[in-house]
Amino acid sequence: MIRKISGAFTGGALGAFIDSVNIWILGQVGITAWLGIKIHPQFTGSWLYPRLVWGGIWALLLILPFYRQRTALRGILMSLVPTTMMFVMVFPEMGLGILGLKAGLLTPLLVLLLNFIYGLVASFWHKSCA
Repeated sequence: MIRKISGAFTGGALGAFIDSVNIWILGQVGITAWLGIKIHPQFTGSWLYPRLVWGGIWALLLILPFYRQRTALRGILMSLVPTTMMFVMVFPEMGLGILGLKAGLLTPLLVLLLNFIYGLVASFWHKSCA
């Protein structure tokens, strides 16, 4: 069980790292601005660390016994939980409104796609550790 828990947490942290690098690069090269999304994070420890920890915590959902044979689907479904939290709690607290729409109309789509990548990485990592 320890192996499953550590595999899920590590996969989630790795997925969150990849997600963080992706959104940072998209902001650096101007793709988010080009899409009309006002998200341009600075790659700092204080920004990255909570993302890694929460990414690991959310990935603990992979321990639940559902769709074990369908790794990609499992990761995508798991990623919908933190995505929902971003849409209804985090973005509104940041003053960006429900779904982050005040940051741009394509914000929900970007978050959904990046979190799908996070979920896939976490799920495949977790499967490789099981």
